[in-house]
Amino acid sequence: MPEQLKADVSHKVKKIEVFTKRLVSVKFMGIYKSSIKGRGLDFSNFREYSATDDASLIDWKVSARVNKPIIKEFVEERNLEVFLLIDVSSSMVFGSTKKLKNEYAAELASTLSYAILNVGDSLGYGLLSDNFFNIVQPKVNKKLYYQLSRLLVNPEIYGGGYDLEKALEKCIRLLRRNSVLIIISDFIGLKGNWQEYLKKAAYSFDLIGIMLRDPRDREIPEDSNMIVIADPFTDKQIILDPNPRVREKYREFVEKEENEIADAFYKSHADLLKLTTDQPFLIPLINFFKRRKK
Repeated sequence: MPEQLKADVSHKVKKIEVFTKRLVSVKFMGIYKSSIKGRGLDFSNFREYSATDDASLIDWKVSARVNKPIIKEFVEERNLEVFLLIDVSSSMVFGSTKKLKNEYAAELASTLSYAILNVGDSLGYGLLSDNFFNIVQPKVNKKLYYQLSRLLVNPEIYGGGYDLEKALEKCIRLLRRNSVLIIISDFIGLKGNWQEYLKKAAYSFDLIGIMLRDPRDREIPEDSNMIVIADPFTDKQIILDPNPRVREKYREFVEKEENEIADAFYKSHADLLKLTTDQPFLIPLINFFKRRKK
């Protein structure tokens, strides 16, 4: 890597570390942990019942022997393996706000990875384009946070097509059943039999999709004259007159596409969170985890 790029990457890693540690509080980690459950409960020990305890936990046989109410305590059998599948295709290198979609995704992924590792869960990740690369199997190692942050601020990883079907098929083969799979993507460029593989992935994993969209992914600005629209995957361009009818057709097309994606997640019994790059992600993310907890 050239020295200038190394210096630029190091600066961005430090910036993203400061951003992440400002966001990730003990409260946030607690909400994350309670919303993504472990595999069950293991018996820990007995202790005397108090007024704030659940009476259903009283062990009546033990209580009768010691002549006072005794409850069983349990600890969560967690050992969770969480895998982040992060979109680095060409459509992510776009933005009309202060942050490109890939910059926004990098901050989100770093925030999640920091929380995942600090509650003791295993973290793994892979990058999604028309290939599936830089795969790291889930493990408990806090160095992975810095490794992933450094990777995501490297401009050399971005570009190429988009093949969610291929990535999901490989995840199904590589990851353990009951892992948590979190897809961070704009979900632009979907093709093939991706809905079927989404169902298969949701059957094998606790599946969460996080859709990142730029405002221009959804709306053509009203104050534009003639504009050029380019396909991020083929570089084909068209000149467009953004009159009200064209803007409305574009908005309807995007809304229909997003509804189809949301419906595919719903039918697969998976969760989907929609985020827009002009709005901070922390509060929507916390509310999303709270809804999962309920």
